[in-house]
Amino acid sequence: MTKYNVSIVKYEKPQESVKKAVELSNGLAGLKPGSKVFIKPNIVFWTKEVNFPKWGTITTSRIVEDMVIVLKEHGIDDITIGEGMVTLSPKDFENPAHAFKSLGYETLNKRYGVKYINVMERPFEKADLGDDISLNFNADILNSDFVVDLPVLKAHSQTVVSLGIKNLKGTIDIPSRKKCHSPDPEKNLNFMIARLADKMPPIFTLVDGIYSNERGPAYDGHMRRSNILIASSDILSADFIGAKVLGYEPADVPHLVHAAANHKRPLDLSDIEIVGEKIENVSCFHEFDYQYVQNEDNEWMPKALAKNGIKGVSYRKYDLSMCTYCSFLNGLILTAINMAWKGKPWDKVEILTGKTMKPTPGMNKTILMGKCMYKANKDHPDIKEMIPVKGCPPNPDDVVKALHQAGINADPSLFKNIEHLPGLFMARYKDKPEFDESFFTVKEI
Repeated sequence: MTKYNVSIVKYEKPQESVKKAVELSNGLAGLKPGSKVFIKPNIVFWTKEVNFPKWGTITTSRIVEDMVIVLKEHGIDDITIGEGMVTLSPKDFENPAHAFKSLGYETLNKRYGVKYINVMERPFEKADLGDDISLNFNADILNSDFVVDLPVLKAHSQTVVSLGIKNLKGTIDIPSRKKCHSPDPEKNLNFMIARLADKMPPIFTLVDGIYSNERGPAYDGHMRRSNILIASSDILSADFIGAKVLGYEPADVPHLVHAAANHKRPLDLSDIEIVGEKIENVSCFHEFDYQYVQNEDNEWMPKALAKNGIKGVSYRKYDLSMCTYCSFLNGLILTAINMAWKGKPWDKVEILTGKTMKPTPGMNKTILMGKCMYKANKDHPDIKEMIPVKGCPPNPDDVVKALHQAGINADPSLFKNIEHLPGLFMARYKDKPEFDESFFTVKEI
């Protein structure tokens, strides 16, 4: 049986810790000097309006620079950093440029000759992933000789974990991302994600766990200082071990189950050799989702909001078909509902999201959130009063109007200042020395 090598290293010192993780995993054994290398960090979301809360959300610049140094020592001069981050507008190129500058990629360019690209401004190529599935990938990564995948150590509210394979979703175009959130119960998000690495060049995965994220993938999760690095030249093995470190068996992570079946791999880690730290010495359970509860009136609400006694509105738990752009509004809408609650029940309002939800009989007002939900249910006989929000992604102003029409007096300023929202979450970590901004900069010499 082939044994796949995975190293687990505690992050202790700049350069030294990354170099140790690479050497123990023998992760660059197949990399030839002069190769064209593509580095894929994880930059989930960015807005220049606030000092963005990066911990557990974004790959540290420290790890990116340390990996560049290792590559240079291996005789690699052609290095490109590429990411397709989420912004509030899919056509926004200003915020990605601001992200690259803020994270120090300009300095990496000057110091090491590293190029950096927003994949949304670059060509895409269609890749056939089998089973009648094709997605459009960034051409730069497909045509590189070698990929260095630098995900963050995260639990994920839809996919349980977000590690090496999931991080590659940032290299596909927006139509492909929407396709991944298919309403097909078989070829769903987990089915799609499992195939993202299959057409890539050889990949070395280094999971950045200096900070980790509970209930990720974004800034509204719970961040921890974990100081863990996980590395392997086999992306699936790295993800298996990453899942274990987050407290999950690979068999409990659907997209890893799909990937293992596709590649005829066991889920029990029997074909993996771990070097460095032991899993049991570094693992710490990270919750991945939010609990929703149903009250006596057949209304759904997150458990935390239900404790406030909210009545007259039903907001069912998101499913795998809700894509990234709608998901960024999800928490904001719930926050607006919570703030608007004054103790008087609303008029049996139901809010539906994603692509697969169906209206509940007996509701008086039904808000269809987003183009997909509107198309799926616009003629549904169980809707008494339809309140559509047709945009893709939904326009925040239209969301406010819909809530107001339903009798929920949401504060418009929450939605007008949506780009300032990450700053509210950052305040949790203010003045905590373990949450160090310097990890997300590159010092100029």
